[in-house]
Amino acid sequence: MSSDQLISALGADDEGLRHLRRVPPRRSARTAWPEWVPEEVRRALSETGIVEPWPHQAEAATHAFEGRDVVVATGTASGKSLAYLLPVLTEAALDCEGRTLYLAPTKALAADQARAVGEFDVGGLIPAIVDGDTPYEHRQWAQRFANLVFSNPDLVHHSMLPRHRFWRSLLSNLKYVVVDECHIYRGVFGAHVALTLRRLLRLAEHYGASPTVVAASATAAEPAASLTTLTGRPAVQVTADSSPSPGASIALWEPETHLIEGEPQKASTLSETARMLAQLVQRGVRTLAFVPSRRGAEIVAAEAKSRLGADPAAERIAAYRAGYLREHRRDLEADLREGRLLGVATTNALELGIDVTGLDAVVLCGYPGRLASFWQQVGRAGRGETEALAIMLAKDDPLDTYLVHHPEAIFERPVEASVCDPSNPYVLAGHLCLAAEELPLREADLASIPGSREVAEELCERKLLRRRPGGRYYWVGSERPEVTLRGSGPMGIDIAEISTGRLIGTVDAAASHRLVHNGALYLHQGESYLVDELDLDDGIALVHAAKPPWTTSAQEITHLEILSTREVREMGAVTMCLGEVEVTTNVISYQRRRIPTGEVIDTQLLDLPPQTLRTVAVWWTVEPEALAGVADLTGALHAAEHASIGLLPLIATCDRWDIGGLSTAAHPDTELPTVFVYDGHPGGAGFAEQAFRKWTDWLGATRDAIDSCDCKAGCPSCIQSPKCGNGNEPLDKTGSIQVLGVVLEADDGRPPTVIEIAKPTEAAPKEEEDDLWPGDF
Repeated sequence: MSSDQLISALGADDEGLRHLRRVPPRRSARTAWPEWVPEEVRRALSETGIVEPWPHQAEAATHAFEGRDVVVATGTASGKSLAYLLPVLTEAALDCEGRTLYLAPTKALAADQARAVGEFDVGGLIPAIVDGDTPYEHRQWAQRFANLVFSNPDLVHHSMLPRHRFWRSLLSNLKYVVVDECHIYRGVFGAHVALTLRRLLRLAEHYGASPTVVAASATAAEPAASLTTLTGRPAVQVTADSSPSPGASIALWEPETHLIEGEPQKASTLSETARMLAQLVQRGVRTLAFVPSRRGAEIVAAEAKSRLGADPAAERIAAYRAGYLREHRRDLEADLREGRLLGVATTNALELGIDVTGLDAVVLCGYPGRLASFWQQVGRAGRGETEALAIMLAKDDPLDTYLVHHPEAIFERPVEASVCDPSNPYVLAGHLCLAAEELPLREADLASIPGSREVAEELCERKLLRRRPGGRYYWVGSERPEVTLRGSGPMGIDIAEISTGRLIGTVDAAASHRLVHNGALYLHQGESYLVDELDLDDGIALVHAAKPPWTTSAQEITHLEILSTREVREMGAVTMCLGEVEVTTNVISYQRRRIPTGEVIDTQLLDLPPQTLRTVAVWWTVEPEALAGVADLTGALHAAEHASIGLLPLIATCDRWDIGGLSTAAHPDTELPTVFVYDGHPGGAGFAEQAFRKWTDWLGATRDAIDSCDCKAGCPSCIQSPKCGNGNEPLDKTGSIQVLGVVLEADDGRPPTVIEIAKPTEAAPKEEEDDLWPGDF
């Protein structure tokens, strides 16, 4: 069926289709092999169907071969892998001693690349996978013999660099470092990876090597600058995509709205996603449904199968997410790749990873938070000359509602640049300690990172480093510092069935407070489990299978303290600020809600320890006199906070789960009505700063989104939040429009006042749920 026929079959007549954009097909261009590619490599590639390269492949590969750091940033399925494979295969075919370290953000992607490389018959190529699943003896063999090692930053950080003397053979001959899907390395995680890469390059230099970095990225703004941020070295970029594309029809769809007790309410986005997935699979259309949460992926897969009933196609639908055991994930990946599965409801775990290009359709259950992710997910569909179908279903969320009614914000806006700050002192301190423990730090090692010398001196005061004559810093701590790349706390919580001891899955430590607290209902592959006990000390949640007629939602309270102010913009009755804050959250209870009505059955108290986060926030205050006409000030500020969090991803490279907020009619530190929006990562991730710089665009879009919503008193499409710890009470839609109007009218166009920064003394741990987690590295 054509895309138009599929859209019609899915129910375009119900007026849910808000916008349809045609992406035209693109013809491929071919070019000759670079002269430096030996005949053996050309023959091996031609045997796998690669007769000639596309120009962007040849250009990027030549940059790498000639020793220039390069990033190839082209679309999904554009053959970016050949940019690093050509010089690597050439090195092997010529029997040279150069070795390559390939780094992927997930083990699945590294394994899939290793599988693809295994198809090339090039003499001298000795590939090996080294990750957390690799037996010790295989790892020893790879250290000595493999000239193409597939791994991930976590293993480099936790194993290779601390034991660099065992890896001396690889490091001393390291010619290429491949950084795949480098756009993933953003925010605090990106800062950790950047510092890990710099430690790797530093040790390679110590052993006499000078490797070239070859990176691949989804289409992104300023990819060369992003790679330079990761490595601290200049880089060139290749962005002209010369690969073929069958084109795509991209539909922006809003679930049908029904009147319930006089109020318009949208159909559940999860339910609509399940409906579309079931209908597409029933028609034999190979489909991925991207769902923003692990729980949501389970619900969509289960409901899609239920809708098909006894139809055999129901057995060809599954969920895929992080938290599954490794063997289970690999089975699902093979079933999808080989066509045994027709439909998969997945988190962003399949946004990158195994080669699943060549699908017929993708359904996005809501905007994924970033344009780069949007285009990456859309690009998963399309094979041969068959036009791809991509549908984005708008969630009940201010940003999604805004986007389906303003499609130019998707199709006429450039992809975001990755935000990454290796100089974040919360991240930098630990890596300076690690680097000094691996090899004494020199002044040159500190020169490329602003603020690193000051952080090193602070570490000396804390008796962790010692500065010796000659300017070198030595590690003098008693134990090697513990630094995890994807968070500051424990690695995770195991989930086990209490009757059998069977391990079901894992969940991040901080997310466990919300997802597997005592009494929580936990979903796994369509099966539901009740949590009997969460033991944070032993890192385990004990569960039993159950199917109660209710679901659970955690409730939390938040306290925020201003620590310091960086910049201030004073505009009469309104003041806009940027600075450091300390946020303390505590999950105090959970509600049981009846299925399917959502009626609250009861509220159960919990006894969980508080979690503290020191981070960066943007906040604004208003003099009470300017808000005299607002009837419910607390509800108005609360509604403005929710909506502004929902719209921040429009101007910052984040999604609403990366940020948090707090509003109050009289905050203790300001003594004024105040709204805070803060980064959900220790030390900040740059999101609040972008909000401060573009506050009129941000809050203007927020006010417009609330004002244009058809509801009377507020709904999830404008001011209600799925992560509100107060049950979305109180909220005042009309008042929020008034408050935002007062703030926007105060803009005087003057630059902000810069204030000397008083830095917090230490970082507090916080874990974020992330489905790009590679497991035990």
